Amino acid sequence: MAYETWGSLSERKDNVVLLLHALTGDSHVKGPVGAGHSTPGWWEAMVGPGRAIDTDQFFVVVPNVLGGCQGTTGPSSIGPDGAAWGSRFPTVTIRDQVAVEMAAMTALGFERLHGVIGGSMGGMRALEWALCAPTRVERLILLACGPMATGEQIALSLAQREAILADERFAAGDYYAAAPGEGPWRGMGVARRIGQITYRTRAELRERFGRDPQRGEDPLHGGRFLVEGYLDHHASKLAWRFDANSYVILSRAMDLHDVGRGRGGVEAALATLTMPTTVIGFDSDRLYYLDEQERIARHVPTAHPLIRLSSPFGHDAFLLEAEAVSPYVAEALREHVGPVKSQG
Repeated sequence: MAYETWGSLSERKDNVVLLLHALTGDSHVKGPVGAGHSTPGWWEAMVGPGRAIDTDQFFVVVPNVLGGCQGTTGPSSIGPDGAAWGSRFPTVTIRDQVAVEMAAMTALGFERLHGVIGGSMGGMRALEWALCAPTRVERLILLACGPMATGEQIALSLAQREAILADERFAAGDYYAAAPGEGPWRGMGVARRIGQITYRTRAELRERFGRDPQRGEDPLHGGRFLVEGYLDHHASKLAWRFDANSYVILSRAMDLHDVGRGRGGVEAALATLTMPTTVIGFDSDRLYYLDEQERIARHVPTAHPLIRLSSPFGHDAFLLEAEAVSPYVAEALREHVGPVKSQG
């Protein structure tokens, strides 16, 4: 497993924070563009000396997810026969990803974690960490995620995958021998356009773009609207930095997310958790609605009431609203380990 770390490690190793990234994220949570990193750190404002996840106090570990394309084994990784796994890569679940992370933390000597934090897909993994290894997780912090994938989320995920699969250059997942630029970048671009719409809000798209044309272009004569240019930019940006097979594998893992599977249902599973739990949601999130986060906060006996934050940025608010989120994350990491509330 590939990972990055931040902060100083104490001899007792009792200050480790595990931070888990979202679908197209990676271990590069902090730092500039550089070798192996085509984008800046995805939570720069949250991690560092004196910040909410204070690296003067905590040793932060950020692993790349199983099935991804940033170091930990995924479809683009080379198999024993010397060829990329491609279409041979198996279906993985959020629990499989957590099993790999648990093994990695054990190998590093981190048997107990001061806190596990995640947003979106990272939140799914954080929640599974708490359920799979409750004695190892002292504090749990979840942002913009639910206890299981909903029908709507699965439907939106399917539309994105089908866009990739329909690209003839996807070649059933075995496209790695293609010349640069000949892979399924068109399908990836369509998938990202669909995803980007769900990550933001109607109000933001109206206020930022409306029906304005792209500068220098006329939609009546083949040009684009400003919002089309915005989506084209995000499509191109992701298509050239992320692997299409990983997008398919990881989005399916999110579809399969269900903490109640094999545990007597969602409520029964959540009721077994005993660590202090902080759940943060955003009122404009139209991908992971507040009632999903409310379900977690209501049924985890040691959870605080749901923290509801207002933002114009929709699902992406968990990444963009660092100033609003920071006080709650900092407080959760300082919290005394013990019961937070009793169930009536």
